[in-house]
Amino acid sequence: MKTLEYEIAVIGGGAAGLTAAAQAAAAGKRTVVIERSRELGGVLLQCIHSGFGLHYFHEELTGPEYAARVQQKATEAGADFLLASTVMQILPGKKGPLLTVYSRQEGVVWLQAQAVILAMGCRERCRGNLGIPGDRVSGVYSAGTAQLLLNREGIVPGKRAVIVGSGDIGLIMARRLTWSGVKVACVLEIMPYPAGLSRNIAQCLEDFGIPLHLSTSITGIHGRNQVESVTFAPLVNGQPDLTQEERVTCDTVLFSVGLVPENELSRDCGIKLNPLTGGALVDEDLMTSLPGIFSCGNVLHVHDLVDFVSLEAERCADSAVRYCARERRPGSQIQIAPGANVRYVIPNQVTPGQPHHLLLRTSRPLAAAELQLRDTTGNRLFVKRLRHLRPAEMISLEIPHDCTAGAKGLVLELEELN
Repeated sequence: MKTLEYEIAVIGGGAAGLTAAAQAAAAGKRTVVIERSRELGGVLLQCIHSGFGLHYFHEELTGPEYAARVQQKATEAGADFLLASTVMQILPGKKGPLLTVYSRQEGVVWLQAQAVILAMGCRERCRGNLGIPGDRVSGVYSAGTAQLLLNREGIVPGKRAVIVGSGDIGLIMARRLTWSGVKVACVLEIMPYPAGLSRNIAQCLEDFGIPLHLSTSITGIHGRNQVESVTFAPLVNGQPDLTQEERVTCDTVLFSVGLVPENELSRDCGIKLNPLTGGALVDEDLMTSLPGIFSCGNVLHVHDLVDFVSLEAERCADSAVRYCARERRPGSQIQIAPGANVRYVIPNQVTPGQPHHLLLRTSRPLAAAELQLRDTTGNRLFVKRLRHLRPAEMISLEIPHDCTAGAKGLVLELEELN
């Protein structure tokens, strides 16, 4: 088979992949982006609303505008693109990772790289993942699929909708459907707090008078050929109270119940995954358990803003460039684990005595908390007070180099304050 040779191969042509490619190519590395779609940009292309780019480009952009910007950066930096191409496997090679690629342009080829950046993004959970009972009728969509139909195909999915889950895509679709003349009857959320950003709750639900039912579970989808109604009930001790079950008529049901990192390729090549995030376990350089393979963006952990995806992708590309130059941090690494009220922390391994950039999420809403970084003996190494913490909003933290010197292991926790 034909062999293509690059220094850095980026798998995925969304925000993370394009930003990483731009950064790596600008550093002088021969870089290629492998994208299974026929166009670059990923899910951004169907996100026609504004609100992107405030942190990264310092101006407000729509999704397609953001995608065009990062694609332009990658192109001008000299990156190559393999579109309509799929990486089937990653094997160890003499010069580094060896990729088997099925490409519409090149056929079946080997692609030899010194380093690989995983940037495959994520996918939505659907009705099948949740085991929702009821009839198997038309009119049931993931929120992202409905967004694609409406924003790119011009197809209005129905006339009256119920949205299951308060994830950000579902909240944005509640507003988009309303603008398109679709009546959104309600949004159902199984948790006692919203899953999406506070700004989307305000701008997409409250501004349009759309009711949000918390601690509520959908109990059935009903209809013959098309959705006709759904039933739902409040949760009592974690179970639906059917004595309070309600029915609402609708012809469309959208599921916005979380995202799953696309890590089938990672799992197949033997990369260790984090059960808390669904992404790879990574060190401070965002390198996975396999040397030379890095991960960033939503395939590593689901982000709340695309701007943070791009910032993380830049750091990942810088690490891949240093790896190609055979530059590695000195010293052995130690584990950093989530503690009380912390859902997860990225990275999972760090080098003691170095400055660190940590990303974490709280496991529940906290009005005020003291963030504490402790060693395995319980000594507090770093303390910071935070307010208004929400699971939907990622926390970014800078740890000075002297805080972790001599530590054998680290735990990051949030202690609730009255």
